[in-house]
Parts: sequence; C-alpha cells; structure tokens
Amino acid sequence: MHLTVAATAIAVASRAGADLVHWDVNLVIPNTIDGLYINVETQTTGSAASVVPGWDLNPYGTSTTAMSWFGATGGGCVTGTGQGGTTIAVASLSSGATVSSASTFANTASSVTAGGWLLNANNYFGFRFVGADGATRYGFGVMAIGATMGARTLLSITFESTPGVAIAVGGCTPVTWYRDLDGDGLGLAADGTTVGCAQPSGYAATNGDNCPGIPN
Repeated sequence: MHLTVAATAIAVASRAGADLVHWDVNLVIPNTIDGLYINVETQTTGSAASVVPGWDLNPYGTSTTAMSWFGATGGGCVTGTGQGGTTIAVASLSSGATVSSASTFANTASSVTAGGWLLNANNYFGFRFVGADGATRYGFGVMAIGATMGARTLLSITFESTPGVAIAVGGCTPVTWYRDLDGDGLGLAADGTTVGCAQPSGYAATNGDNCPGIPN
C-alpha cells in the first residue's frame, strides 16, 4: 500500500526574473525504512521508489533521534557538518538564506537534531533536483518536527522553475485570492479561490462582495 497525492501547482512571481512553484503538501513522513518518495515536479508521493517515477527526494528512517535524507542522482539536500564531523542535512536554514549552485549538497545525509533538525519547530531545508528536462533546479521546503525525530510532517515545497536560478528561503508566502467576477476589487469565495504570492488577473484580496455581478 502506498500514499499518492497530486496537488495543483501554483506558479507565482515573487521578484524580477523568478518563477516559483509552490506546493502545499501536509504529509506525515512515515517512521519507516522507506519513508516517503517525492517527485517535486509531478507532485506525486509514495512509499516506494517504484511507485513514484522520477522521484527527487526521500526522507526516511525508523529512529526517534535522527532522520535520514536521500536524493536522486544530481539532486540532494543542503548539507553541513554536525557533531563529530558528520555530514548532516541542514534543516534550520533561516528565512532569506540562498539555495544555489554555491550551496553544498549531498544525495544522502544523516539528519540529526544536533546541528540539523530542530525539535518542536518548523524547519526550513534547501534542496536541488534534476527536472524531467535534465536541468537542475533549486528549492526549499518546510518540515514540522515534533518532540522527537519520529514525528515529522512535510508542510510545503517551493522551487524555482527556471533552471539554475537561485531561490531565497521563504521567498514565497502564498495568500488566498478571491474571484472578482465584476472587477470591482472585491471578491467572493463562493465564486472561486486560488492561492499564490502575486495577485492573479480576475481575483481580489478581499472576500465579501455584497453585490456580485454589479461593479461598484
């Protein structure tokens, strides 16, 4: 048995030259040797590599004190040095940190709480992956870690759709936009919503059009 999800990708422009794709995941990472395989582009996940073609990332592990992180060839997570000189997945990246070709990546790393993941906190992590077109892209994600490393939930993934372009951690903070059918600057949730960083055409930031269909 495996879990597969597909979510709508939201392409948003957060700064000049940037096209970010944001994916709200909200998936518990199983405390198993398989963990969760993730294809960033197709937004599919599963409990085995065989059911997620072209998978990019794989957080896994049965320990309550550490979590391992595996990446496909050419991909991997941003890494640093932990206790005893071990290679760890740096999961406490600060907002605004840059993930780029200048970062250090590894396609397998032990992510321990000492210098790695922070307990009882939402953690930013950086990664790179090779897309279906063979080009490398950079992204970041948010993972909630509980009281032990055995309690972890992947909350979201954001990546730069343009190959080779760096991404700033936390660069995309999506908000809800409400469909504005009459173009009066007021939207209505019943008419439809979307989520993104930039205001899309035909949508408004305010929900509560008292006179839908009648421009103010």
